[in-house]
Amino acid sequence: MNTQKKVLIVDDDMDFLIQLETQLRAAGFAVISADSRHKAEELLQSVRPDLVVLDLMMEQNDAGFALAYHIKKIDSAIPVILVTAVASETRIDFDAATDEERSWIKADAFLAKPIRFEQLMREINRLIPE
Repeated sequence: MNTQKKVLIVDDDMDFLIQLETQLRAAGFAVISADSRHKAEELLQSVRPDLVVLDLMMEQNDAGFALAYHIKKIDSAIPVILVTAVASETRIDFDAATDEERSWIKADAFLAKPIRFEQLMREINRLIPE
């Protein structure tokens, strides 16, 4: 029986996508990836990931927010980790620590790029424990 957890990564930065995909596979995850919100939405019609890591700004500046909302509408139990460089670029701070923030962000965690893989793994292990 295959007990590999499935992680969907969505990011339009191909270098980040490939690097994260490689690291997660090495850590024992089954990885599915998409380079746009629309490709991710297509994948979600046939695949149910155990967790989603997605970028905030893709085709549109709010593509990550819209995709997180779409994922939670499909299955509110799928954990979503939003990653973005928007905080360092705009000095706007986002977080998903309170119920109020999660009510509009629709993410279970928020990480600022550049992320450390250990930091991401801590969040993954918190959101989908073995």
